[in-house]
Amino acid sequence: MKLPRRIAAEFLATAFLLCAVVGSGIMGERLAGGNTALALLANTLATGAALVALILTFGPISGAHMNPAVTLSAAILGDLSWREVPAYISAQIVGAFAGVGAAHTMFGLPFLFASQHERSGMAQVFSEFVATFGLLAVIWGVVRTRPTAVAFAVAAYITAAYWFTASTSFANPAVTLARSLSDTFAGIRPADTPWFIIAQFAGAISATLLFRWFQSKGSE
Repeated sequence: MKLPRRIAAEFLATAFLLCAVVGSGIMGERLAGGNTALALLANTLATGAALVALILTFGPISGAHMNPAVTLSAAILGDLSWREVPAYISAQIVGAFAGVGAAHTMFGLPFLFASQHERSGMAQVFSEFVATFGLLAVIWGVVRTRPTAVAFAVAAYITAAYWFTASTSFANPAVTLARSLSDTFAGIRPADTPWFIIAQFAGAISATLLFRWFQSKGSE
């Protein structure tokens, strides 16, 4: 598949992912009557369902990375050319902001507006390392043996990680950046994003190197 088509697919897939994450957060919060757990459950189920649909739809075109950490990991493993990495990541970031803006527009909110939702502290940062490490472990553990199951494995993991991580598992630098301009249930303060992103890339690279070792001939 030619690069422009793959880039368009990454843009659309990431935009729809953020529509699901932010839109379901807004809807969940509005309908939950102040019950945060119920709002998070709605947010979780919508995100997991969207991931299955989006990976199945756009996976055959671009791989449906929707995540700079996944793209970087794919390049490390030789599954993506390094010269294509900037285009992939740019499409993901632009798509993420477009998806947040679209979600806001659907709910009558400003297109983009800075979040005031604090997500700070080492517990949150470590949660993002764990969340992203686990996500990449699931991807590389499943894609080599059962590629048709990747969509379901990723969705299942993220659905669970919403609940077992203190940060609710952003696990995605593009998602983190875009959610910093959403002062809604799914938001994160712009000031809190740098450490999240560092932890996400650290977790992704750690998992990728581990699975490269697992799958090397010398590990048999």
